[in-house]
Amino acid sequence: MRILVVPLLALSGLIFAQAGRAAAQDLEPRAYSVSPVGTSFAGIAFSRSSGDVSFDPTIPITNAEATLYSTALGLGHTFGVFGRQALITAALPYVWGNASGDVGNQQQSLSRSGLADVHTRASINLLGDPAMSVAEFAKRPHRKLIVGVSLTMTSPSGQYGNTKLVNLGTNRWSFKPEIGFSHPIKKVDLDLYVGVWFFTENGSYYPGQSVRSQAPLTSTQGHISYTVRRGLWVAFDSTWYGGGAVRVDGGPPTEREGDTRLGGTISLPLAKGQSFKLAYSSGVSGAVGAKFDTITGGWQYVWFDRHKK
Repeated sequence: MRILVVPLLALSGLIFAQAGRAAAQDLEPRAYSVSPVGTSFAGIAFSRSSGDVSFDPTIPITNAEATLYSTALGLGHTFGVFGRQALITAALPYVWGNASGDVGNQQQSLSRSGLADVHTRASINLLGDPAMSVAEFAKRPHRKLIVGVSLTMTSPSGQYGNTKLVNLGTNRWSFKPEIGFSHPIKKVDLDLYVGVWFFTENGSYYPGQSVRSQAPLTSTQGHISYTVRRGLWVAFDSTWYGGGAVRVDGGPPTEREGDTRLGGTISLPLAKGQSFKLAYSSGVSGAVGAKFDTITGGWQYVWFDRHKK
């Protein structure tokens, strides 16, 4: 069964959104798995992240550390499009926490709390099982290779101040077209997603009237998951992202960077229609971005429109 993943592994880094890499740090196993048409999801997740933060050279902060907490409400729904399964999800995050670092020759600390950027995603499976009703889904003979595409978007809805170096929001739009592959082998699922983030300009960058632009950022995810029984599965997760050179007021671009994260996820079935997910990830390499150790717990409720044909 498709498990809605509230993308807190990325959202927990949005307090340092100017580093430009937070949105690429998604770790979302089974993002293209199949559900019956008319399936709805609702969930809430809580995340704690702590560790070092490395900013790009346009931000004069060094030796930065942070401890962040975030919670998000997520909603999702599946429907049919030309006989194929489509899915739309949205997450509204709230972030709070403390950070410290060196600005010039002085060490400073700060705290932030408020809404981060809203995260939405729409996907459609182009290859694999067609759109199915609940009854058809229950009777399908076997699982097939899935090839899907998606578009993820973050909106400039988070808390932002153009006189602050560190913000919860990014004050720009970002879009990630992605292609995903999911290959089932008995109880094992092998997932690979490749996407590219594109960013609009932030025309109100620190100290107030600067224009900050960012080059496209490549994002790759790989997951290996094993299903113990219906609703109970575990996964090994990895992601790499690179590129995203930054310019301020048309100046020279910063160097391209690359970062890697590894983690694991376990999904546990609860009462009927409910599940609990626990995930952990850690930054293992890279020069720019949030090198956080992050742990996330999330509860989800699923219900079906049994009249949907």
